[in-house]
Amino acid sequence: MKTVIRYYLFRPFIATALLFVLLGSVHAEKTTDPSLLTLERIHDSNDFDPEKFGPARWLQDGSGYTTLEDTKVPQECNEPSSCDESDDEKPKDIVRYYPETGCREIMVPSSRLIPPSESKPLKINNYTWSDDGKKLLIFTNTKRVWRRNTRGDYWVLDLANWKLQKLGGKARPSTLMFAKFSPDGRRVAYVCEKNLYVQSLKSLRIKKLTKNGSDTIINGTSDWVYEEEFGLRDGFRWSPNSKLIAYWQFDTEGVREFHLINYTDSLYPKITTFQYPKVGQTNPACRVGVIKSTGGKTRWLKVPGDSRNHYIPKMEWAKNSKEIVLQQLNRLQNTNKVMLGNARTGRIRTILTESDEAWLDVHDDLKWLDDGRNFTWLSERDGWRHLYLISRTGKEINILTPGQFDVISIQSIDEEGRWVYYIASPDNPTQRYLYRAPLDGSGKAERVTPTDRQGTHKYQVSKDSKWAFHTYSSFGTPPIIELVTLPEHKTKKLLVDNSELRSILDVLKKGPAEFFRVDIDDGVELDGWCVKPPDFDPDKQYPLFFYVYGEPAGQTVRDTWGGKGYLWYLMLAQQGYIVMSVDNRGTPAPRGRAWRKCVYRQIGILASADQAAAVRAIIKSRSYVDPNRIGIWGWSGGGSMSLNAIFRYPDLYHTAMAVAFISNQLFYDTIYQERYMGLPDDNEDGYKNGSPITFANQLKGNLLLVHGTGDDNCHYQSCEALINELVKHNKHFSMMSYPNRTHSIKEGENTRRHLYELLTRYLKENLPPGPR
Repeated sequence: MKTVIRYYLFRPFIATALLFVLLGSVHAEKTTDPSLLTLERIHDSNDFDPEKFGPARWLQDGSGYTTLEDTKVPQECNEPSSCDESDDEKPKDIVRYYPETGCREIMVPSSRLIPPSESKPLKINNYTWSDDGKKLLIFTNTKRVWRRNTRGDYWVLDLANWKLQKLGGKARPSTLMFAKFSPDGRRVAYVCEKNLYVQSLKSLRIKKLTKNGSDTIINGTSDWVYEEEFGLRDGFRWSPNSKLIAYWQFDTEGVREFHLINYTDSLYPKITTFQYPKVGQTNPACRVGVIKSTGGKTRWLKVPGDSRNHYIPKMEWAKNSKEIVLQQLNRLQNTNKVMLGNARTGRIRTILTESDEAWLDVHDDLKWLDDGRNFTWLSERDGWRHLYLISRTGKEINILTPGQFDVISIQSIDEEGRWVYYIASPDNPTQRYLYRAPLDGSGKAERVTPTDRQGTHKYQVSKDSKWAFHTYSSFGTPPIIELVTLPEHKTKKLLVDNSELRSILDVLKKGPAEFFRVDIDDGVELDGWCVKPPDFDPDKQYPLFFYVYGEPAGQTVRDTWGGKGYLWYLMLAQQGYIVMSVDNRGTPAPRGRAWRKCVYRQIGILASADQAAAVRAIIKSRSYVDPNRIGIWGWSGGGSMSLNAIFRYPDLYHTAMAVAFISNQLFYDTIYQERYMGLPDDNEDGYKNGSPITFANQLKGNLLLVHGTGDDNCHYQSCEALINELVKHNKHFSMMSYPNRTHSIKEGENTRRHLYELLTRYLKENLPPGPR
């Protein structure tokens, strides 16, 4: 799950979707005052659109980067329709920049991307270069697969002769996935309808490598649960010598099916069926095989263990074309074995075993160094997440980043200079900075990000680790993007300054905003942020409204630009609310292993207790908080947390709004829920007591339930089951179902604005704003 009783009048009502049809005529107020925020301004205007940069690609040889820029058109446009196109629809040139000199050249003009018999250039959804930089792969006409647009059409442009060719032969439009150049640049491999193909760029001849793709056999990509919880979408890898391809295969036979019903797109309902393993149920079988890129029989790696009760979340070639490195997790996800597999024989040997009493997070930070003799590895084995250098045999293990702090992510490895660049924030878990440490583990880490720039810093580092696109922002301040040198961190070029957006934000009425820590006893302090009304008066009392997530998949208390979410909280503050967010224990803050994993087997239990303790401490220490007007809201895991808050602590919270939630942890998928809770047969009490539905009978305050009926992640089933439980106990609540909307509840015209008008209206009616 990764998104007050009214004192003057309280009219309880049973929830139905019709309720909000009746209330639908109540709209957010319009205003021409530039200092005030409205939902119309936030969602329907361009006032707060940030500037864009990219997508940019560092060239393999380190000589520069390419990016997309609008094709220049004459000032007097003779075709009004093309002049009025949105930024995303405008033709794009691919432009090359030389960072040392700042020189710019159009590498691929949009005029070279016009297919035969077409009048407009291809829309570039993504692009990649061949290793030699002589060919360009364009991804276009994309379609959504669950979370992302990973199906589409692929075209190859040969820069030597400007020949533009479409891949896939007679394949149906928008059915190709994850196309990649072979390392020698002669062919492209891709997935089409669950089978793996290789196509020659010279003859365009297509070779079908796998032939058994079906409703239950998936080659070269993944099933629903691996995609959602391990981020596995692209499921095949070229060998460095271009002769072999390693790929995942999934067998979903026996995984029970879930059905989504679409009532509105046709006269009769349409049913979407997909295989979704819920907690404790049968998983898909997963294996890794190697096949010649010219075709033939697949050699399956002989990975030990039951393939339905183990996971293979990561797989790559091991710095050569003879061995594959993979990570295998047991079903409990507390043991991770790093294995080398022989591509010719399929034999496996384990070189490293990582274990934890709770769970282990898999990562992409295994990088081969020293011609494949060593690899990097992130581990919490000493209580903090650190980077280690491990020999290929697994016998030599050396820590590179010692100290009582967490390495958050690896940004770049400068093998020539013998440095590793990584993100960390030893002194403030709400922020992010760039550091570097020597690869021999002999020296003290150095902070690369300037010390006078507070907030959150992100980097896209060049192949040679000498340059980076640096993006930084802070709470309430939009991003600045610049080109910097490394390790000096000198600004070479300002790429995005968002000056127009900053000027608009400067005009807005704002109250005090702060980051703070709240002591909840026993030596535990939680991080939080707070936004107060512009005319805040400490001698009066205000309603307090919390935004919560609270699960291991997300951290809400971050010193970073929050986009439209931040603007909504600022709008509520302008209307008389104090808005806060607090990160309980168990959230993925860089505060050490014990902080993150103390919630093991008690998701929803310890977190909601921490949140309630924080509320009590805040009420006690801040006299301007009205203890009779406490509200909370959240999305996904945050929706579940909001339910746990108002059900488990009914005398503390007065209003809750839960969006796209899980009401019963047994309804969620195997990989996520079992990772943090264990197996249901072994933790029956934990699953019961961590599920909001168990405590629905204790509801006293105001509750709004919001769910998309087409949510493939947190199913609408959760909402209906909770409704039944509330009805059984004669508990009054409100609800809104959005037909066919997914977990993001954004599909369809005006959906997102409607959702936030609903939330705002419900909050104002049930947790009245303003001082008292």
